[in-house]
Amino acid sequence: MSSAKRNLYLGVLKALNLCILVVAFAVSSLINVRGSVAGVSIASFFSIRVKLANCLIFALILLVWHGTFHICGQYRSQRLISRRSMLAGTLKAVTLCSVFLGMLAVLLRIEMITLAVLVLFWLLASVSVAGTRLIIRGCLEVVRKNGRNLRYILILGTNRRAVEFARRLHTKPELGYRVLGFVDQRWHHADGLQSGYPLCCSLDTLSEYLRRNVVDEVASFLPLRSFHEQCSHIAGLCEQHGIFTRFDSEIVDLKIARPETDELDGNVHIIAHSSLRDSWPTLVKRLVDVLVSFVLLAFLAPVLVTIAVIIKLTSKGPVLFLQERVGLNKRRFFMYKFRTMVQNAESLLPQLESLNEASGPVFKIRNDPRITPAGRFLRRTSLDELPQFLNVLRGDMSLVGPRPLPLRDYEGFTEDWQRRRFSVRPGITCLWQVTGRSNIGFDQWMELDLKYLDEWSIWLDLKILAQTIPAVMKGSGAA
Repeated sequence: MSSAKRNLYLGVLKALNLCILVVAFAVSSLINVRGSVAGVSIASFFSIRVKLANCLIFALILLVWHGTFHICGQYRSQRLISRRSMLAGTLKAVTLCSVFLGMLAVLLRIEMITLAVLVLFWLLASVSVAGTRLIIRGCLEVVRKNGRNLRYILILGTNRRAVEFARRLHTKPELGYRVLGFVDQRWHHADGLQSGYPLCCSLDTLSEYLRRNVVDEVASFLPLRSFHEQCSHIAGLCEQHGIFTRFDSEIVDLKIARPETDELDGNVHIIAHSSLRDSWPTLVKRLVDVLVSFVLLAFLAPVLVTIAVIIKLTSKGPVLFLQERVGLNKRRFFMYKFRTMVQNAESLLPQLESLNEASGPVFKIRNDPRITPAGRFLRRTSLDELPQFLNVLRGDMSLVGPRPLPLRDYEGFTEDWQRRRFSVRPGITCLWQVTGRSNIGFDQWMELDLKYLDEWSIWLDLKILAQTIPAVMKGSGAA
Protein backbone atom coordinates (compact mmCIF):
# COMPACT_ATOMS: atom_id res chain seq x y z
CA MET A 1 0.00 0.00 0.00
CA SER A 2 1.40 3.40 -0.98
CA SER A 3 1.94 6.01 1.69
CA ALA A 4 -0.99 8.12 0.45
CA LYS A 5 -3.42 5.20 0.37
CA ARG A 6 -2.30 4.03 3.80
CA ASN A 7 -2.75 7.54 5.19
CA LEU A 8 -6.27 7.63 3.78
CA TYR A 9 -6.97 4.16 5.17
CA LEU A 10 -5.72 5.17 8.63
CA GLY A 11 -7.78 8.35 8.57
CA VAL A 12 -10.95 6.46 7.71
CA LEU A 13 -10.14 3.78 10.31
CA LYS A 14 -9.63 6.37 13.07
CA ALA A 15 -12.88 8.12 12.23
CA LEU A 16 -14.70 4.78 12.03
CA ASN A 17 -13.43 3.66 15.43
CA LEU A 18 -14.57 6.88 17.08
CA CYS A 19 -17.97 6.63 15.39
CA ILE A 20 -18.36 3.04 16.62
CA LEU A 21 -17.52 4.07 20.18
CA VAL A 22 -19.95 7.00 20.10
CA VAL A 23 -22.76 4.87 18.66
CA ALA A 24 -22.05 2.08 21.17
CA PHE A 25 -22.30 4.57 24.04
CA ALA A 26 -25.48 6.11 22.67
CA VAL A 27 -27.15 2.73 22.14
CA SER A 28 -26.12 1.41 25.56
CA SER A 29 -27.45 4.57 27.22
CA LEU A 30 -30.79 4.43 25.40
CA ILE A 31 -31.23 0.71 26.11
CA ASN A 32 -30.53 1.37 29.79
CA VAL A 33 -33.08 4.20 29.88
CA ARG A 34 -36.16 2.00 29.38
CA GLY A 35 -38.43 4.90 30.07
CA SER A 36 -36.27 6.87 32.49
CA VAL A 37 -32.78 7.28 33.86
CA ALA A 38 -32.27 9.15 37.09
CA GLY A 39 -35.76 10.58 36.68
CA VAL A 40 -35.21 11.70 33.07
CA SER A 41 -37.60 10.33 30.42
CA ILE A 42 -36.48 9.48 26.90
CA ALA A 43 -38.34 12.52 25.52
CA SER A 44 -36.71 14.74 28.10
CA PHE A 45 -33.36 13.10 27.38
CA PHE A 46 -33.50 14.18 23.71
CA SER A 47 -34.74 17.64 24.64
CA ILE A 48 -31.85 18.40 27.01
CA ARG A 49 -30.20 21.68 26.14
CA VAL A 50 -26.64 21.28 24.94
CA LYS A 51 -24.26 23.12 27.25
CA LEU A 52 -20.71 24.23 26.62
CA ALA A 53 -19.48 22.12 29.53
CA ASN A 54 -21.08 19.02 28.01
CA CYS A 55 -19.41 19.73 24.68
CA LEU A 56 -16.02 20.06 26.35
CA ILE A 57 -16.51 16.79 28.24
CA PHE A 58 -17.53 15.06 25.00
CA ALA A 59 -14.46 16.45 23.22
CA LEU A 60 -12.25 15.24 26.08
CA ILE A 61 -13.76 11.75 25.85
CA LEU A 62 -13.13 11.59 22.10
CA LEU A 63 -9.56 12.81 22.53
CA VAL A 64 -8.78 10.22 25.21
CA TRP A 65 -10.43 7.43 23.22
CA HIS A 66 -8.39 8.39 20.16
CA GLY A 67 -5.17 8.51 22.18
CA THR A 68 -5.94 5.16 23.83
CA PHE A 69 -6.27 3.43 20.46
CA HIS A 70 -2.97 5.01 19.41
CA ILE A 71 -1.16 3.90 22.58
CA CYS A 72 -2.50 0.36 22.18
CA GLY A 73 -0.97 0.19 18.68
CA GLN A 74 -4.27 0.02 16.83
CA TYR A 75 -3.03 2.30 14.05
CA ARG A 76 0.30 0.62 13.44
CA SER A 77 0.71 -1.77 10.54
CA GLN A 78 -0.95 -5.07 11.46
CA ARG A 79 -0.15 -6.81 8.19
CA LEU A 80 1.96 -9.50 9.87
CA ILE A 81 0.24 -9.71 13.24
CA SER A 82 -1.91 -12.76 14.04
CA ARG A 83 -5.68 -12.47 14.34
CA ARG A 84 -5.46 -13.42 18.00
CA SER A 85 -3.00 -10.62 18.73
CA MET A 86 -5.09 -8.17 16.71
CA LEU A 87 -8.26 -9.02 18.65
CA ALA A 88 -6.39 -8.91 21.96
CA GLY A 89 -5.13 -5.42 21.17
CA THR A 90 -8.63 -4.31 20.20
CA LEU A 91 -10.16 -5.62 23.44
CA LYS A 92 -7.39 -3.93 25.43
CA ALA A 93 -8.11 -0.57 23.78
CA VAL A 94 -11.88 -0.82 24.26
CA THR A 95 -11.45 -1.90 27.88
CA LEU A 96 -9.24 1.08 28.65
CA CYS A 97 -11.79 3.38 26.98
CA SER A 98 -14.53 1.89 29.17
CA VAL A 99 -12.43 2.29 32.32
CA PHE A 100 -11.80 5.94 31.49
CA LEU A 101 -15.48 6.52 30.89
CA GLY A 102 -16.30 5.00 34.29
CA MET A 103 -13.65 7.08 36.07
CA LEU A 104 -14.95 10.24 34.41
CA ALA A 105 -18.51 9.38 35.46
CA VAL A 106 -17.43 8.99 39.09
CA LEU A 107 -15.26 12.11 39.05
CA LEU A 108 -17.90 14.35 37.46
CA ARG A 109 -20.87 12.54 38.99
CA ILE A 110 -22.50 11.75 35.66
CA GLU A 111 -25.60 9.84 36.81
CA MET A 112 -26.49 8.66 33.32
CA ILE A 113 -23.33 6.54 33.07
CA THR A 114 -24.18 3.59 35.32
CA LEU A 115 -22.40 0.26 35.69
CA ALA A 116 -24.97 -1.33 33.38
CA VAL A 117 -24.25 1.31 30.73
CA LEU A 118 -20.51 0.69 31.00
CA VAL A 119 -20.84 -3.09 30.67
CA LEU A 120 -23.20 -2.78 27.69
CA PHE A 121 -20.92 -0.18 26.10
CA TRP A 122 -17.93 -2.50 26.49
CA LEU A 123 -19.77 -5.41 24.89
CA LEU A 124 -21.15 -3.41 21.95
CA ALA A 125 -17.87 -1.57 21.29
CA SER A 126 -15.75 -4.73 21.56
CA VAL A 127 -17.90 -6.72 19.14
CA SER A 128 -18.29 -3.82 16.69
CA VAL A 129 -14.63 -2.71 16.60
CA ALA A 130 -13.30 -6.29 16.48
CA GLY A 131 -15.83 -7.29 13.83
CA THR A 132 -14.96 -4.26 11.71
CA ARG A 133 -11.26 -5.05 11.99
CA LEU A 134 -11.83 -8.64 10.88
CA ILE A 135 -13.89 -7.53 7.88
CA ILE A 136 -11.29 -4.95 6.82
CA ARG A 137 -8.49 -7.48 7.29
CA GLY A 138 -10.36 -10.01 5.16
CA CYS A 139 -10.87 -7.47 2.37
CA LEU A 140 -7.19 -6.46 2.41
CA GLU A 141 -6.13 -10.11 2.27
CA VAL A 142 -8.26 -10.64 -0.85
CA VAL A 143 -6.70 -7.55 -2.44
CA ARG A 144 -3.17 -8.79 -1.67
CA LYS A 145 -3.87 -12.27 -3.00
CA ASN A 146 -4.79 -10.63 -6.30
CA GLY A 147 -1.40 -8.96 -6.59
CA ARG A 148 -2.16 -5.49 -5.21
CA ASN A 149 -0.81 -3.65 -2.16
CA LEU A 150 2.47 -5.60 -2.33
CA ARG A 151 5.76 -5.07 -0.50
CA TYR A 152 9.00 -6.36 -2.00
CA ILE A 153 11.36 -7.82 0.59
CA LEU A 154 15.00 -8.92 0.43
CA ILE A 155 16.31 -11.43 3.01
CA LEU A 156 19.85 -11.26 4.40
CA GLY A 157 21.30 -14.65 5.24
CA THR A 158 20.49 -18.17 4.09
CA ASN A 159 20.40 -19.94 7.44
CA ARG A 160 17.46 -22.01 8.66
CA ARG A 161 15.63 -19.03 10.19
CA ALA A 162 15.96 -16.99 7.00
CA VAL A 163 14.70 -19.81 4.79
CA GLU A 164 11.82 -20.51 7.17
CA PHE A 165 10.86 -16.82 7.12
CA ALA A 166 10.77 -16.85 3.31
CA ARG A 167 8.66 -20.00 3.25
CA ARG A 168 6.17 -18.59 5.73
CA LEU A 169 5.75 -15.46 3.63
CA HIS A 170 5.32 -17.64 0.54
CA THR A 171 2.59 -19.71 2.19
CA LYS A 172 0.72 -16.57 3.25
CA PRO A 173 0.05 -14.57 0.06
CA GLU A 174 -2.63 -12.66 1.94
CA LEU A 175 0.16 -10.79 3.73
CA GLY A 176 1.10 -9.13 0.46
CA TYR A 177 4.86 -9.80 0.65
CA ARG A 178 6.91 -10.84 -2.38
CA VAL A 179 10.34 -12.27 -1.60
CA LEU A 180 12.93 -11.02 -4.08
CA GLY A 181 15.55 -13.50 -2.89
CA PHE A 182 18.49 -13.89 -0.51
CA VAL A 183 21.70 -11.98 0.13
CA ASP A 184 24.67 -13.92 1.44
CA GLN A 185 28.23 -14.99 0.68
CA ARG A 186 28.52 -17.66 -1.99
CA TRP A 187 29.54 -20.40 0.42
CA HIS A 188 26.49 -19.89 2.63
CA HIS A 189 23.65 -20.13 0.14
CA ALA A 190 22.86 -23.84 -0.06
CA ASP A 191 19.72 -23.61 2.10
CA GLY A 192 18.63 -20.47 0.29
CA LEU A 193 18.59 -22.18 -3.10
CA GLN A 194 16.47 -24.99 -1.67
CA SER A 195 13.79 -22.45 -0.79
CA GLY A 196 13.09 -21.73 -4.44
CA TYR A 197 14.32 -18.14 -4.30
CA PRO A 198 17.52 -16.92 -5.98
CA LEU A 199 20.66 -15.58 -4.39
CA CYS A 200 20.26 -11.98 -5.58
CA CYS A 201 23.70 -10.76 -4.60
CA SER A 202 26.46 -11.05 -2.04
CA LEU A 203 26.83 -8.89 1.06
CA ASP A 204 29.55 -6.93 -0.73
CA THR A 205 27.36 -6.11 -3.74
CA LEU A 206 24.15 -5.34 -1.79
CA SER A 207 24.67 -1.59 -2.21
CA GLU A 208 24.64 -1.90 -5.99
CA TYR A 209 21.54 -4.11 -5.90
CA LEU A 210 19.60 -1.59 -3.78
CA ARG A 211 20.51 1.19 -6.20
CA ARG A 212 19.00 -0.58 -9.17
CA ASN A 213 15.99 -2.45 -7.82
CA VAL A 214 12.68 -1.71 -6.10
CA VAL A 215 13.07 -2.86 -2.49
CA ASP A 216 10.56 -1.92 0.22
CA GLU A 217 12.02 -3.94 3.09
CA VAL A 218 15.21 -5.78 4.02
CA ALA A 219 14.93 -8.58 6.59
CA SER A 220 18.21 -9.47 8.31
CA PHE A 221 18.77 -12.97 9.66
CA LEU A 222 22.54 -12.74 9.82
CA PRO A 223 23.96 -13.81 13.21
CA LEU A 224 24.96 -10.52 14.83
CA ARG A 225 27.72 -12.08 16.91
CA SER A 226 29.77 -13.17 13.87
CA PHE A 227 28.45 -10.62 11.37
CA HIS A 228 28.20 -7.56 13.59
CA GLU A 229 30.32 -5.35 11.35
CA GLN A 230 28.42 -6.38 8.21
CA CYS A 231 25.06 -5.96 9.96
CA SER A 232 25.98 -2.48 11.13
CA HIS A 233 27.09 -1.49 7.64
CA ILE A 234 23.96 -2.92 5.99
CA ALA A 235 21.65 -1.28 8.53
CA GLY A 236 23.30 2.06 7.85
CA LEU A 237 23.07 1.44 4.10
CA CYS A 238 19.32 0.78 4.29
CA GLU A 239 18.99 3.84 6.51
CA GLN A 240 20.62 5.95 3.81
CA HIS A 241 18.27 4.55 1.17
CA GLY A 242 15.25 5.09 3.41
CA ILE A 243 14.35 1.38 3.20
CA PHE A 244 12.53 -0.41 6.04
CA THR A 245 14.81 -2.82 7.89
CA ARG A 246 13.50 -5.87 9.75
CA PHE A 247 15.78 -7.53 12.30
CA ASP A 248 15.36 -10.95 13.79
CA SER A 249 17.18 -10.08 17.03
CA GLU A 250 18.69 -7.04 18.72
CA ILE A 251 18.84 -3.89 16.66
CA VAL A 252 22.10 -2.14 15.87
CA ASP A 253 22.73 1.51 16.66
CA LEU A 254 21.22 3.84 14.06
CA LYS A 255 21.59 7.60 13.92
CA ILE A 256 18.39 8.55 12.10
CA ALA A 257 16.07 5.58 11.77
CA ARG A 258 13.61 4.89 14.58
CA PRO A 259 12.90 1.31 15.70
CA GLU A 260 9.44 -0.22 15.92
CA THR A 261 8.33 -3.74 16.68
CA ASP A 262 6.36 -5.90 14.28
CA GLU A 263 5.16 -9.48 14.42
CA LEU A 264 4.78 -12.50 12.16
CA ASP A 265 2.79 -15.35 13.72
CA GLY A 266 3.99 -14.53 17.22
CA ASN A 267 7.65 -13.93 16.28
CA VAL A 268 8.68 -10.38 17.10
CA HIS A 269 10.87 -8.37 14.73
CA ILE A 270 12.31 -4.89 15.00
CA ILE A 271 11.80 -2.47 12.12
CA ALA A 272 14.05 0.55 11.66
CA HIS A 273 12.77 3.30 9.41
CA SER A 274 13.91 6.81 8.53
CA SER A 275 11.11 7.88 6.17
CA LEU A 276 8.10 10.02 6.99
CA ARG A 277 5.68 7.88 8.93
CA ASP A 278 1.96 7.45 8.41
CA SER A 279 0.08 9.85 10.65
CA TRP A 280 -2.62 12.50 10.60
CA PRO A 281 -0.18 15.12 9.25
CA THR A 282 0.81 12.89 6.32
CA LEU A 283 -2.86 12.21 5.61
CA VAL A 284 -3.51 15.95 5.58
CA LYS A 285 -0.52 16.38 3.26
CA ARG A 286 -1.99 13.95 0.74
CA LEU A 287 -5.47 15.44 0.95
CA VAL A 288 -4.02 18.91 0.37
CA ASP A 289 -2.06 17.54 -2.62
CA VAL A 290 -5.17 16.13 -4.25
CA LEU A 291 -7.45 19.08 -3.48
CA VAL A 292 -5.00 21.82 -4.52
CA SER A 293 -3.93 19.99 -7.70
CA PHE A 294 -7.51 19.36 -8.79
CA VAL A 295 -8.59 22.95 -8.14
CA LEU A 296 -5.54 24.44 -9.90
CA LEU A 297 -5.89 22.20 -12.95
CA ALA A 298 -9.55 23.18 -13.27
CA PHE A 299 -8.87 26.88 -12.65
CA LEU A 300 -5.84 27.03 -14.97
CA ALA A 301 -7.42 25.00 -17.78
CA PRO A 302 -7.58 28.05 -20.15
CA VAL A 303 -3.91 28.82 -19.42
CA LEU A 304 -2.92 25.20 -20.09
CA VAL A 305 -4.75 25.19 -23.41
CA THR A 306 -3.17 28.51 -24.42
CA ILE A 307 0.35 27.26 -23.62
CA ALA A 308 -0.31 24.06 -25.56
CA VAL A 309 -1.39 26.04 -28.63
CA ILE A 310 1.69 28.31 -28.44
CA ILE A 311 4.04 25.32 -28.19
CA LYS A 312 2.36 23.62 -31.13
CA LEU A 313 2.52 26.73 -33.32
CA THR A 314 6.12 27.73 -32.52
CA SER A 315 8.00 24.42 -32.77
CA LYS A 316 7.70 20.90 -34.08
CA GLY A 317 6.97 18.06 -31.70
CA PRO A 318 4.49 17.08 -29.00
CA VAL A 319 3.05 19.56 -26.52
CA LEU A 320 4.02 17.52 -23.46
CA PHE A 321 7.47 16.20 -22.64
CA LEU A 322 7.43 12.90 -20.77
CA GLN A 323 10.64 11.92 -19.03
CA GLU A 324 11.27 8.91 -16.82
CA ARG A 325 12.18 10.01 -13.31
CA VAL A 326 13.17 8.28 -10.07
CA GLY A 327 10.48 8.47 -7.38
CA LEU A 328 9.52 6.90 -4.06
CA ASN A 329 11.95 4.11 -3.11
CA LYS A 330 13.47 4.44 -6.59
CA ARG A 331 10.24 3.52 -8.38
CA ARG A 332 10.29 4.96 -11.87
CA PHE A 333 7.49 7.08 -13.31
CA PHE A 334 6.98 9.44 -16.22
CA MET A 335 6.89 13.09 -15.22
CA TYR A 336 4.83 15.50 -17.30
CA LYS A 337 6.14 18.90 -18.41
CA PHE A 338 5.34 21.28 -21.22
CA ARG A 339 7.98 20.77 -23.91
CA THR A 340 10.50 23.62 -23.79
CA MET A 341 13.22 22.14 -26.01
CA VAL A 342 13.58 21.00 -29.58
CA GLN A 343 12.14 17.63 -30.45
CA ASN A 344 15.48 15.74 -30.44
CA ALA A 345 16.84 17.38 -27.25
CA GLU A 346 17.61 14.08 -25.51
CA SER A 347 19.81 12.84 -28.36
CA LEU A 348 21.78 16.12 -28.33
CA LEU A 349 22.68 15.85 -24.63
CA PRO A 350 25.97 13.91 -25.08
CA GLN A 351 27.28 16.72 -27.29
CA LEU A 352 26.70 19.26 -24.52
CA GLU A 353 28.15 17.35 -21.56
CA SER A 354 31.36 19.41 -21.65
CA LEU A 355 29.33 22.62 -21.14
CA ASN A 356 27.69 21.42 -17.91
CA GLU A 357 27.77 24.22 -15.30
CA ALA A 358 26.32 22.23 -12.40
CA SER A 359 28.34 20.35 -9.80
CA GLY A 360 27.71 16.69 -9.09
CA PRO A 361 25.84 14.36 -11.44
CA VAL A 362 23.11 16.81 -12.56
CA PHE A 363 23.24 18.59 -15.92
CA LYS A 364 22.36 22.28 -16.23
CA ILE A 365 23.57 25.12 -18.44
CA ARG A 366 22.13 28.62 -18.46
CA ASN A 367 22.03 29.17 -22.23
CA ASP A 368 21.03 25.71 -23.38
CA PRO A 369 20.87 25.84 -27.21
CA ARG A 370 18.16 23.18 -27.23
CA ILE A 371 15.59 25.47 -25.59
CA THR A 372 13.00 27.03 -27.90
CA PRO A 373 12.09 30.75 -27.64
CA ALA A 374 8.70 29.91 -26.15
CA GLY A 375 10.36 27.32 -23.90
CA ARG A 376 12.72 29.93 -22.49
CA PHE A 377 9.77 32.01 -21.32
CA LEU A 378 7.99 28.96 -19.91
CA ARG A 379 11.09 27.98 -17.94
CA ARG A 380 11.74 31.46 -16.62
CA THR A 381 8.15 31.65 -15.33
CA SER A 382 8.04 27.93 -14.31
CA LEU A 383 4.86 27.51 -16.38
CA ASP A 384 6.39 24.39 -17.91
CA GLU A 385 5.92 22.70 -14.52
CA LEU A 386 2.10 23.00 -14.49
CA PRO A 387 1.38 19.53 -15.97
CA GLN A 388 3.10 18.01 -12.94
CA PHE A 389 -0.14 18.57 -11.02
CA LEU A 390 -1.32 15.52 -12.98
CA ASN A 391 1.55 13.55 -11.41
CA VAL A 392 0.39 14.76 -8.00
CA LEU A 393 -3.15 13.54 -8.65
CA ARG A 394 -1.78 10.17 -9.80
CA GLY A 395 0.22 9.82 -6.58
CA ASP A 396 3.64 9.86 -8.28
CA MET A 397 4.50 13.23 -6.74
CA SER A 398 3.52 15.64 -3.98
CA LEU A 399 3.23 19.43 -3.98
CA VAL A 400 6.29 19.64 -1.71
CA GLY A 401 9.18 17.18 -1.64
CA PRO A 402 12.63 16.54 -3.11
CA ARG A 403 12.65 17.19 -6.85
CA PRO A 404 12.43 14.00 -8.96
CA LEU A 405 15.67 13.37 -10.85
CA PRO A 406 16.20 11.91 -14.34
CA LEU A 407 17.77 8.46 -14.57
CA ARG A 408 20.98 10.02 -15.92
CA ASP A 409 21.40 12.17 -12.81
CA TYR A 410 20.57 9.32 -10.45
CA GLU A 411 23.20 7.08 -12.02
CA GLY A 412 25.78 9.74 -11.13
CA PHE A 413 25.15 9.56 -7.36
CA THR A 414 28.30 8.55 -5.49
CA GLU A 415 27.13 8.62 -1.84
CA ASP A 416 24.41 6.40 -0.40
CA TRP A 417 23.42 8.97 2.24
CA GLN A 418 22.16 11.12 -0.63
CA ARG A 419 19.71 8.39 -1.63
CA ARG A 420 17.59 8.82 1.50
CA ARG A 421 15.86 11.59 -0.44
CA PHE A 422 14.11 8.83 -2.39
CA SER A 423 12.38 7.49 0.74
CA VAL A 424 9.56 10.04 0.29
CA ARG A 425 7.38 11.05 -2.63
CA PRO A 426 9.11 13.68 -4.84
CA GLY A 427 7.57 17.13 -5.12
CA ILE A 428 6.92 20.01 -7.48
CA THR A 429 8.69 22.43 -5.14
CA CYS A 430 11.17 22.02 -2.31
CA LEU A 431 13.69 23.83 -0.12
CA TRP A 432 16.19 23.78 -2.98
CA GLN A 433 13.84 25.66 -5.31
CA VAL A 434 12.91 28.39 -2.82
CA THR A 435 16.53 28.80 -1.68
CA GLY A 436 18.24 29.38 -4.99
CA ARG A 437 17.65 26.48 -7.38
CA SER A 438 20.43 26.34 -9.98
CA ASN A 439 22.63 28.74 -7.99
CA ILE A 440 23.11 26.06 -5.29
CA GLY A 441 25.73 23.33 -5.54
CA PHE A 442 24.77 19.66 -5.69
CA ASP A 443 26.01 18.73 -2.21
CA GLN A 444 24.11 21.62 -0.61
CA TRP A 445 21.05 20.64 -2.64
CA MET A 446 21.18 17.12 -1.20
CA GLU A 447 21.65 18.51 2.33
CA LEU A 448 18.55 20.67 1.89
CA ASP A 449 16.54 17.64 0.79
CA LEU A 450 17.60 15.67 3.86
CA LYS A 451 16.92 18.68 6.06
CA TYR A 452 13.38 18.68 4.70
CA LEU A 453 12.98 14.99 5.60
CA ASP A 454 14.32 15.48 9.13
CA GLU A 455 12.29 18.61 9.89
CA TRP A 456 9.11 17.84 7.94
CA SER A 457 5.78 19.14 9.17
CA ILE A 458 2.61 20.53 7.62
CA TRP A 459 3.78 23.99 8.64
CA LEU A 460 7.07 23.51 6.75
CA ASP A 461 5.14 22.47 3.62
CA LEU A 462 2.94 25.55 3.85
CA LYS A 463 5.99 27.73 4.37
CA ILE A 464 7.71 26.31 1.29
CA LEU A 465 4.56 26.73 -0.80
CA ALA A 466 4.29 30.36 0.32
CA GLN A 467 7.96 31.00 -0.55
CA THR A 468 7.58 29.32 -3.95
CA ILE A 469 5.34 32.06 -5.36
CA PRO A 470 7.82 34.96 -4.98
CA ALA A 471 10.71 32.67 -6.03
CA VAL A 472 8.89 31.82 -9.26
CA MET A 473 7.96 35.46 -9.91
CA LYS A 474 11.58 36.54 -9.51
CA GLY A 475 12.81 33.57 -11.53
CA SER A 476 15.79 33.26 -9.18
CA GLY A 477 18.10 30.41 -10.12
CA ALA A 478 15.88 29.21 -12.95
CA ALA A 479 17.67 27.40 -15.74
